[in-house]
Amino acid sequence: MQENVTEGMLRVNPEVIHMGICKYCGKPAGLFKSKHRECESKHKLTFEQLVRVTLDTIAKSTSSKEFEELEKDINRIAPGGYLTASDIKSVLITAFEKAVDHFLNDGELSAEEQEKIERFVDFFKLDQNSLNRNDAWNKLVKGVVLREVMEGKIPQRLKVEGQLPFNFQKSEKLIWVFPKVDYYQDRTVREYIGGSSGVSFRVAKGVYLRTGAFKATPIETIKRVHVDSGILAVTTKHIYFHGKFKSFRIPFKKIVAFEPYSNGIGVHKDSAAAKREIFATGDGWFTYNLLVNLAQLSSED
Repeated sequence: MQENVTEGMLRVNPEVIHMGICKYCGKPAGLFKSKHRECESKHKLTFEQLVRVTLDTIAKSTSSKEFEELEKDINRIAPGGYLTASDIKSVLITAFEKAVDHFLNDGELSAEEQEKIERFVDFFKLDQNSLNRNDAWNKLVKGVVLREVMEGKIPQRLKVEGQLPFNFQKSEKLIWVFPKVDYYQDRTVREYIGGSSGVSFRVAKGVYLRTGAFKATPIETIKRVHVDSGILAVTTKHIYFHGKFKSFRIPFKKIVAFEPYSNGIGVHKDSAAAKREIFATGDGWFTYNLLVNLAQLSSED
């Protein structure tokens, strides 16, 4: 009996194998492929081009008319790079993020720069959550708050959801809240080096001579200790902290020096025994400038 060589072998139906479709142009991309390299490159270049055009328009804008022309340019250029409506929104958000960084590059957001960005956001109806995907919206608000404080104004831009665990005074206004803050203290630690408990030598049968134990030298070092984690609130009069183990407030008038850190601020209180206290807020630039300027305003009262 002749053996059937095809018996038990896998049969493949060519009609079942589908060619991959390019996600950009919608045409066949080849087996197991989802895009053409050329289409992907065109998409990337067009995206970057529109971000540059949008950023330049924001920086030079004086009215909403520039954004009307920008919208026309985007709608004309986008199809050539296979940009979808979602891609166009991402272009606008990316340009917004770059505009915020550009305007804050000198450390200060002017009223004119703020107006340019707000006009752009209003024209394209961009929502706050989308604009804050990389914390750009928060940066913008912080820039506005700092400018108002530096101008001697009391910002009213903070909206707090829920109840804060602080008993604020009637004469003060809440300016900012940092929700996740690590609180540290610099503490003096005394260590002894070179000490000995003494050594016994046998000099005769049954007789031992013990040398006197020499004293160790005390060495004091400063160690940074994590004390607690919690909420830091800043008002026109005080710094408030509330954590699991510690809760307190520090009047600005009791602070003699501020020390900037990349991720927070150090505070030196007016006391001979006081040690440096550090609040890691995650944004040293904003925290330092906010507290220093509020302390200055407080001293003028």
